[in-house]
Amino acid sequence: MAQTTFSIQTRGQGLYEFTRDVASWVSAHQAGEALLTLFVRHTSASLLIQENADPEVRTDLRNYFHRLVPPSSDPSMGYLTHTYEGPDDMPAHIKAAMMPVSLSIPVSRGRMALGTWQGIYLFEHRDAPHRREIAAHLA
Repeated sequence: MAQTTFSIQTRGQGLYEFTRDVASWVSAHQAGEALLTLFVRHTSASLLIQENADPEVRTDLRNYFHRLVPPSSDPSMGYLTHTYEGPDDMPAHIKAAMMPVSLSIPVSRGRMALGTWQGIYLFEHRDAPHRREIAAHLA
């Protein structure tokens, strides 16, 4: 069993891949079979396993969720009451409620059992830069 925390510095809304960092840590701590659990320690960010070959996928995902849940300054979001932390805050909480905040990934022979084009991403939902922490547990 091993635990660590990954720290990711964001530059605003978007998907930030950290697959290589996790893969390196897993290979250093597990040679056999295990289950990796990742958990983002914030209420305005999510975790995703998503395609890592074409950057347009990340752009389209960000644009889709921005259209689905626009800022609270958008007239369609006038019903929101939690607005004192900025127009991106409550929409960020809504997006985090819609997407996973934890992931479970099988590990086989010291490697994550991800598909060929799969990567692990932090999905930052706030506009401002943030330092995000992801707790990792390997057992």
